[in-house]
Amino acid sequence: MFKYTKYLVSAAALLTLTACATRDDDAAGADGDNGTADSGETLASVIDRGELNAGVNDQLPGFGYVDSDGNYAGFDIDFARAIAAGVLGDAEAVNFRPLSAQERFTAVQTGEVDVLLRNTTWTASRDTEVGLDFAPVTFYDGQGMMVLEDLGITTLEEMGGLTIGVETGTTTELNLADQMEALGVEYETQTYDDRDALIAAYEAGSVDAWTTDRSGLVSAFAVLDNPDDHIILEETLSKEPLAPAVLHGDDQWNDVVTWIVFALIQAEEFGITQDNVDDFMDSEDPDIRRLLGVDEDLGGFLGLESDFAYQAISQVGNYGEIYDRHLGPDTQFDLPRGMNSLYEDGGLQYSMPFR
Repeated sequence: MFKYTKYLVSAAALLTLTACATRDDDAAGADGDNGTADSGETLASVIDRGELNAGVNDQLPGFGYVDSDGNYAGFDIDFARAIAAGVLGDAEAVNFRPLSAQERFTAVQTGEVDVLLRNTTWTASRDTEVGLDFAPVTFYDGQGMMVLEDLGITTLEEMGGLTIGVETGTTTELNLADQMEALGVEYETQTYDDRDALIAAYEAGSVDAWTTDRSGLVSAFAVLDNPDDHIILEETLSKEPLAPAVLHGDDQWNDVVTWIVFALIQAEEFGITQDNVDDFMDSEDPDIRRLLGVDEDLGGFLGLESDFAYQAISQVGNYGEIYDRHLGPDTQFDLPRGMNSLYEDGGLQYSMPFR
């Protein structure tokens, strides 16, 4: 079991470790018109506007939330800033648009946001029917279950007859139904419009348990009144690969977001950090020189400046720095990287070659 006092998440749990919408919910959010973009349209709009419009979460500590100073902070927030740095040369040139699970897809489809960075799972229906294109996975996650420790429940099979809370407009309800049906467990479901309402209902005893991605459950320990009273079951209900999403059809913009994400991963592979990136500008390694735009204009192929990766790294940091800043051992979450480690460390994070 996962307790607040330990934050122990196994690598296996992270792999089979927020949340997303069912096929019906996704389709409904599109109002029957998914929309597409012409290649180059979004990049031109962002550059002309001088600001990136990013759809984010503002209720998920560690990933996307508003801190005590009124500033947006979190893992997903920093990826938005990295995209702004790579495209505009300014990590602060971001207009953060907080979106509910129900609003997020329509915001992309209507062009209200240029990129969605709101703990969104890459699924087949979203990649096709909903009309999204996904950049590389930034966080490998999976659905979990939180219950009161006093209930003495340790497995899903022991949850018969309980009422389980889920957030409206997410895949969690469908995943829950699939798993419980397979186990032959009968239960009741109660849905809530947003995460805050769901957690409040759980703490008030209106539901016996609640389910979302494991990252979201871990994040909740930061807001629960008595976090030591709750546990996360070891079992995971689904795979939830979380990735940035853009509107289908604009291949150039998808390439831009994709290669900025890869740049942050590749920087960690090379040992390039926010603090030492300038030291690597004189490197004789051709791969490093290409990444940082010293040799070859890979940025030009994307419609960006040659130093787009340098700007993202120098202003925001590499993938590992972003992870540690918001989720790592010096944070209240202390969330092991598990499958979000670099491939050379046994994880799944892997950049395509910069050449």
